[in-house]
Amino acid sequence: MMVLQHTLTLPPFERGVHLITGHITPYIRDIETGTAHLFLQHSSASLALNENYDPDVRADTEHFLRHLIPDGWEGFEHTLEGLDDMPAHLKNILIGSSLTLPVTDGRLNLGTWQGIYLLEHRQHGGGRRIVITVTGE
Repeated sequence: MMVLQHTLTLPPFERGVHLITGHITPYIRDIETGTAHLFLQHSSASLALNENYDPDVRADTEHFLRHLIPDGWEGFEHTLEGLDDMPAHLKNILIGSSLTLPVTDGRLNLGTWQGIYLLEHRQHGGGRRIVITVTGE
C-alpha cells in the first residue's frame, strides 16, 4: 500500500462555481488503483462533485445558493469579516469541504459528465489550499 500526499494551492477565483478537475488530476497518476481524498483547508468555500458539461449548472448553483443564504441577512451577528462571510460559512456547512473518489488505472474514476468543483462563496476569498491524499497500489 502506498500513500501520497500533496497540498495544492489554487489561484484566487471570483465568487462562483469553478471546475477544478484539471488542477487535481496531475496528483493522482502515481497510484494505479485506490482512493483520492480531497480536503479543502478553508471554511468559506466548498468542494463538490457535479455535472461538468453545461456551464448553466454552475451558474444555476451559484444563483440558488445566493438566494438560499443571502449576503447581509439581518439575523447574522458574525459580520466583522464582511456581509458575505457568515453566508460563506453556512454554505460550507451545507456543501462540505472534502471528497473521496475512486482511482482506477491511475485516473479519477468519475462518471462521464462529472467534475470536481470549488465553490467560492466569498467575493475575495484568495488562494485556496486542497490537501490531496491518494492511497492505493
